[in-house]
Amino acid sequence: MRSASYNYHVHRRNFLVCGLIASVAGFCYTTYLLVEAIRKPKKLDSGLPDKADPFTTDAGIKRKTVLHDAEGREIVPTGNKTVPTFPRLLDVAVGAEEGQEGRERLNGVEYTLVGLGVRTVTFLGFEVYMVGYYVATQDIAAVQARLVKEVNPIATTLVASEKDTLRQALVDPEHGEKLWNSILQEVRPRSLFRIIPVRDTDFHHLRDGLVRAITARTQGNNAGFGDEAFGLAMKDFKSLFNRGKVPKSRELLLCRDAAGRLTVTYDDGKTGMGSIGRVEDERVSRLLWLNYLAGKQVASEPARKNIVDGIMEFVERPIGTVATRVI
Repeated sequence: MRSASYNYHVHRRNFLVCGLIASVAGFCYTTYLLVEAIRKPKKLDSGLPDKADPFTTDAGIKRKTVLHDAEGREIVPTGNKTVPTFPRLLDVAVGAEEGQEGRERLNGVEYTLVGLGVRTVTFLGFEVYMVGYYVATQDIAAVQARLVKEVNPIATTLVASEKDTLRQALVDPEHGEKLWNSILQEVRPRSLFRIIPVRDTDFHHLRDGLVRAITARTQGNNAGFGDEAFGLAMKDFKSLFNRGKVPKSRELLLCRDAAGRLTVTYDDGKTGMGSIGRVEDERVSRLLWLNYLAGKQVASEPARKNIVDGIMEFVERPIGTVATRVI
């Protein structure tokens, strides 16, 4: 009897000692985690929630998500970890190339972000680059007017039902391509596509994808694109991409001016942003723009949908007021 009581107390003591050791170990580990958390630097200037979306829904209406970086500049989250944000406004200077006197020089033209998305390839959805569509802020009113008149010829802004009609027109392969074609040929707003690779790539890879897209849109239209001038323009376009690697996060701009000329600029990380060439024939830039904006197959469906959401923001405001909006 005495032996059983002794064994009981021994086991009880051992159990309590183990509990004490576990408690001390847990306390020490928790203290260690707290100290590490305090020492770990915080990125207070990012302000980006996980998987931040470029658009948020407020009272049933989609609005572009606009944040501010450490320097107070307006940025829009992309939802991508490698390229987390795009600037809402771009100040772009596209100058004449050396030896080309008399060309229009655009110094510090402000461009406003319409929409953005990721370009993926293969059925596995490998992400290649983020792309954003910008329109010169001063030219937005003309784009607004053309889009509004497409639905209501006498209106200066669109109500909800009319916005739905325009949205359906923009996402329809045939109607959307016809509408954007008319905007690019008749309204001719200055605009650009900003491309930022999310993985290391090269100019040849980018060129092949763009050339395939342009070629696909010329099929069956020999009258419009079968002439020698267009062939030479495509040769010029291909030559712009006879370069080497494009590391991830490097900036590439495809700029279309009021005459439809295409200028390609690139930041190599050494000398800064600079022009790598120009293509004069407006058909090249127009087909390239349609590759992102409209048709049965676009380079980035997320970007096309996001651009349409951005267009809806434009047309719900009176014509001419987008450029003066205050965020």
